[in-house]
Amino acid sequence: LLIQGFSPAITKAFGSVKREFFVPEEMQKFAYADDALPIGFGQTISQPSTIARMLELLDAGEEMKVLEVGSGSGYVCALLSEIAGKKGRVYGIEYLKGLAEISKNNLKKQKAKNVEIMQGDGAKGIPGKAPFDRILISAACPFVPKPLFDQLADGGKIVAPVGDKYTQALEIVSKVKGRMLKSHYHEGFFVFVPLRGEFGFK
Repeated sequence: LLIQGFSPAITKAFGSVKREFFVPEEMQKFAYADDALPIGFGQTISQPSTIARMLELLDAGEEMKVLEVGSGSGYVCALLSEIAGKKGRVYGIEYLKGLAEISKNNLKKQKAKNVEIMQGDGAKGIPGKAPFDRILISAACPFVPKPLFDQLADGGKIVAPVGDKYTQALEIVSKVKGRMLKSHYHEGFFVFVPLRGEFGFK
């Protein structure tokens, strides 16, 4: 999968991860199109260019500890696994049990060894594994949930699609000396599946 105009680490990750491992069999022929694809359970895998943009804003690097909320079929965790490298750790948390199980198998196929997938309410994070250097929310949320900010390391960053159920803008939240600093990506709007659980849309 050729992703152009992004950092070498992101470009390399896209070249190393087989997207066909992370979509259902009947969708594999579309695996390398720049499109969102259904992955079952009413969920989708985002289009590669959107994922690349989010990863660029997230600015994850080697040896970092990264959390993805709404890890779906495991594709973005596999990309983060490549970016974080052997000394990094990637955690994915997925609300839907069936999808969490499928993603574990997908990641085995990809041989992503530094990734751990859990099932649960992702907006509450994983307190036992915190603090995280980076947190990516791969679901639309009305706001960045406070438990995730609390679990962010100082100097860390959260990237999330924030808005209503129908359209979101990418928000970048940084933690500087315990304080929250927000910025936004202004070059486009996005439509993600809604965040589930306590801090999701009612």
